[in-house]
Amino acid sequence: MLKTTWFGPTTTLEPKPLIDFKWFIIGVTIFIVSYLGIVPLAFLIWQSFSTPQTMTQAAEFTANNYVRAYTDPQTLVLFYNSFIFAAGTSAFSLVLGTLLAWMNERTNTPFKSLFYALAIIPLIIPSILFTVAWIFLASPEIGIFNLALQRLFNTDYVFFNIYSLGGMIWVEGLHYSPMAFLLMTAAFRSMDPSLEESAMMSGASIRHIVFKITMKLAWPALFAAVLIMFVRSIESFEVPALLGMPAGIQVFTSAIYNAIKRYPSDIGLAGSYAVTLLIITSIGVFFQSKISSSGSKYSTMTGKGYRPRAMDLGKWRYLTAGIFIVYFLLIVIIPFLVLVWSSLQRFYSVPSVQAFKTISFENYSYVLQYPSFLRSVSNSVLLSIGSATTIMLLTAVICWIVVKTRIRGRWMLDNIASLPMVFPGIVLGVSIMILYLQFDIGVYGTLWILFIAYLTRFMPYGLRYNTTSMMQIHKELEESAAMSGATWGTTFRRIILPLMKSGFVAGWIYVVIVSIRELSSSILLYSPGSEVISIVIWELWENGQYTKLSALGVMFIIALFILVIGMQLFTKRIGVKES
Repeated sequence: MLKTTWFGPTTTLEPKPLIDFKWFIIGVTIFIVSYLGIVPLAFLIWQSFSTPQTMTQAAEFTANNYVRAYTDPQTLVLFYNSFIFAAGTSAFSLVLGTLLAWMNERTNTPFKSLFYALAIIPLIIPSILFTVAWIFLASPEIGIFNLALQRLFNTDYVFFNIYSLGGMIWVEGLHYSPMAFLLMTAAFRSMDPSLEESAMMSGASIRHIVFKITMKLAWPALFAAVLIMFVRSIESFEVPALLGMPAGIQVFTSAIYNAIKRYPSDIGLAGSYAVTLLIITSIGVFFQSKISSSGSKYSTMTGKGYRPRAMDLGKWRYLTAGIFIVYFLLIVIIPFLVLVWSSLQRFYSVPSVQAFKTISFENYSYVLQYPSFLRSVSNSVLLSIGSATTIMLLTAVICWIVVKTRIRGRWMLDNIASLPMVFPGIVLGVSIMILYLQFDIGVYGTLWILFIAYLTRFMPYGLRYNTTSMMQIHKELEESAAMSGATWGTTFRRIILPLMKSGFVAGWIYVVIVSIRELSSSILLYSPGSEVISIVIWELWENGQYTKLSALGVMFIIALFILVIGMQLFTKRIGVKES
């Protein structure tokens, strides 16, 4: 600081603060990340080695819960059902998604650009609503498809039984196929097309090019996609709960839920099942990371990238266009329309001339006046926006520590922040429930426990978005700001965060969408007064109020669609300003 005296300006040093703000923020960040990532896991493992079956009994360290779990023949059934369900879902979604991605990227199929633009729509529909829609379509008793075919062939034969392992795989595979499509589309776009071009010019058939060149080059992406789908499927809760439990088909997620919800609650058994499921997902994530790191073995070197010449399918291109249309009907149009139809009926009935006469909007009026509706909407919006904003700010600091500093052990911070990625939602719900029942700080039974659960569950996703942006910011910008006298806080707020805007906003949008749909961890943590929209949908299903549920589902899907479109327009506007 300059001072003017009678003999000229002099310089005096400003006193330094007792605690450097930068190190204070680093310390707080490390504490929060360690608490969110490690403490619930530690309490989950501790509870799984405790004797009591309920939280009111005295604890004693023992392996009795694991002995009970693994000596029960039902556990083998859990392993079998969980594996078949996850393997079948991942295989079905991958085959379907890869076929669609190949048709979209490598062929002259009509409407393919429109189809890619519509590919994000299925990701908006929450899993519980997608599953309910397919119950209306393929239930043995009320399924529209079954009843239509029975009338057509004049028979009582059940053509589709959604309450089966095959039905579970069908619904979950369809719901995850857009994710497989986007993953494989990215792989095909980044792949050097010159080898396929050369084979085409040499007269190779499309079948030979696909299986001998394209699929071999895409092998790392295929295997990584299989593992992603497998992990997502084995931790799924909605489909096993709505389709498996009524048919007596138990997987690990539904077994954990039943152990918690029975009276008295068997917390120890639920903990042992949760740890087992956690180990399975951890193995899947480990192999996924190994495949990603070895992907360079399958890379090709090329100069300036270019778009490959589309394979001419001839008359078969109309078949592939038909596949696009049928797929979009099955995954978006028909499920949404059946929910709309159900929402307009006082009591659910299949479409008919007589049923059209009973169309009413009473269900929408009922939902709007439902006691917990407005509260659940308010809670969902508050939790999604609050958790997304907190996660993106927190992970921005984590990324700065990991990427821009030389602090020893910073790699450990990255691993701890990524640890919740292996937590299935139901397992995270169990671990946080155990933690705050044992360590009562007034959080359990409030909205705060859901906020903590969302922070923990979605922190790795914010980390991935921010890491990419942080790595593109050169260190010289921070050094220049420091030489100009800017504090670390000013530099981070005025330079780093604005330059991270694209990744920050994209991650924020993603976390808002997935948190507003979250059910699997919320189902064990909510209390009266802290319901979110997904919980209200679950309650309506359990109460048998299917038409009311459909009305709420239709409003929810439309609101999510408008939210996504609005956020995309906002993102494009930001991009225009940046350019």
